[in-house]
Amino acid sequence: MASSGPGGQRCRLGPALRGKLAAMLEQGPAAHGWDEDQVWTGARVATLIGRKFHISYSVSGATRLMHRLGFTPQMPARRAAERDEAAVAAWKEDTWPEIKGPGRPPVAGSASRTRPASASGRPPGALPQAPPGGAPRGRRGHTPVVTVSGRRSGRISLAGLIALRPGSRTRLCYRIRVHHSRRGERRSLSEADYMHLVDGAHQLLRAPIVLVWDRLSTHVSKTMRQLVAARPWLTVFLLPAYAPELNPVEGVWAHCRHRLAHLTAGTVDRLETLVRNRLKRLQYRPATLHGFMAETGLQLASPPP
Repeated sequence: MASSGPGGQRCRLGPALRGKLAAMLEQGPAAHGWDEDQVWTGARVATLIGRKFHISYSVSGATRLMHRLGFTPQMPARRAAERDEAAVAAWKEDTWPEIKGPGRPPVAGSASRTRPASASGRPPGALPQAPPGGAPRGRRGHTPVVTVSGRRSGRISLAGLIALRPGSRTRLCYRIRVHHSRRGERRSLSEADYMHLVDGAHQLLRAPIVLVWDRLSTHVSKTMRQLVAARPWLTVFLLPAYAPELNPVEGVWAHCRHRLAHLTAGTVDRLETLVRNRLKRLQYRPATLHGFMAETGLQLASPPP
């Protein structure tokens, strides 16, 4: 009763041809005529096999072949067309070493003044982060109904910063402004709002601040420059244009959106309460805040001599 091996038809591309196909896929779609975007699909790979090797493949067969070659479904990362890759690389090599300066790398500290932190960075007895909420469910044939306000109830604006200091706990500071769609009301945060956030972080840390933020128009306005100049303890560095992956606060907003994905707020005040609740939880999870910093690829630890 010896096994005859796996069933089904053998791969029509031998090892040598599969190696050539893998090299072609590494070149990207633009190298083979698909210049409208830069992603591979099963249909494109099947067409490429037909062009180069004169072998007919179905879309499903090409998909399985891509899996064998190590190509799996991936959500493409989006980058702005105006982005200057050379400027981003130069910022990492020249500006970032000046920002971080010498010092010890941040370590997991206490999440409370009265309750010391454990090795994981959470207070003893604290529960780990809950898994993301599942999709809403209901009985078959009965669509769930959620009651919401029928008129525009306003919006909220958020500003936040992650405060990193060697030897102390990583902190999250934020500021929320609620807009109730009233006549003459500003629909975004002003320079004063952003500076109130920085002043609060300065009072919390009791140390000079090196601020790194993006090139939002409010951040680079004349009013903001005057506010920064009036604070001798504040040093500001600007991130390269169109480089959100270098900003760890982007991870905070993505985390909050994920946590609020399946929640429905009937009013803007209810939404404010939910957002404050999620941000307050993050303030007690320094390990998660470290993860947002690690996603940027910017290391605070100085390289060994």
